[in-house]
Amino acid sequence: DENKNETDKPHKEAKVQDPSTNDGDSKKEKEEWMDILGSGQLKKKTLKPGLPDSRPQKADVCEISVTGKLEDGTIFEQFKCLEINLGDNETIQGLDFALALMDKGEEAEIIIASRFGYGSLGFKPLVPPDATLYYHVTLLDVKPEPLISTLGINERIVIGCRKKERGNWWYSRDEHTLAIHSYRRALDYLDDTDIPGEHTDEQMQHLLEERLKTYNNLGASQMKISAYDAALLSIDQVLNCQPKNVKALFRKSKILKEKGELTKSIEVIRQALAIEPDSKGFQQELSLLLAAQRKDNSKQRDLYKKMMGNSLQDNDSDKKKKTPYNAFKWIAAFSFAVAVIGAVAFKYRL
Repeated sequence: DENKNETDKPHKEAKVQDPSTNDGDSKKEKEEWMDILGSGQLKKKTLKPGLPDSRPQKADVCEISVTGKLEDGTIFEQFKCLEINLGDNETIQGLDFALALMDKGEEAEIIIASRFGYGSLGFKPLVPPDATLYYHVTLLDVKPEPLISTLGINERIVIGCRKKERGNWWYSRDEHTLAIHSYRRALDYLDDTDIPGEHTDEQMQHLLEERLKTYNNLGASQMKISAYDAALLSIDQVLNCQPKNVKALFRKSKILKEKGELTKSIEVIRQALAIEPDSKGFQQELSLLLAAQRKDNSKQRDLYKKMMGNSLQDNDSDKKKKTPYNAFKWIAAFSFAVAVIGAVAFKYRL
């Protein structure tokens, strides 16, 4: 199988050296290295030129032969004929960036710092954390991305699942934005509209199941970056077709909780418990939600009491303000009455 990854048992070759960092190299040899990012963290050296002006564009299908080594010469990755969509995060970022600067047929060496490789996590068991990577790459062919509407159902499932699995890989590394991009691209292919040719019910069911799995994972990734409205739309895509999908119900409950909609969140987690009543996770989540609801209700009561207390205080204050004025009115009325009585008495005495 030409596409098989030949790195099941890593082996070592001669230690790789970076010519651009060797003090004994000539100035000309140093200039052969292209500093792609200007920071020294991603460099490319052309070993064999390719066809001029034939660089791939975003989403083009690139067919490559690639060997990846560590500094000590250990081969951790090797493909004779690998197909990827450029810019779809189907390989490490450094290699994706470098391929965009290669011509069809070009052979090159690429040095990738950890930041644009496997980072601080590494890639167990082959690549240790913070490792610099050394690639030998040949860009064998470049083809435009085929129109999805021209692809049969089996091709759509294969490509869509490949992109979904890449999304899962990014998710496992806490690269949620990259995971979201991969899942969205997977959904482009797992669409069930305008599929040419004949297809069976089993094939359609398979495509639907993979699409719903992708939506579920997309929602989980969107939750990780607090994009709760978008996550709710993704999860609802699952529940519209599979209303008893407990994983989707659990995630929807979590989303509603984060949006402050505790009553709806409790309603959804109870739906999940009705399906799996023995689930300790669901039981614990319901207990937490009910406790949060009681706390929220208590806060609202305290706020209401505070508001009512302020209102009563305001009424008392108004009454106190009105008292001097009312007293003055009574005094004035009494004085006027005394004056009238005095005048009448004086008149009759005369």
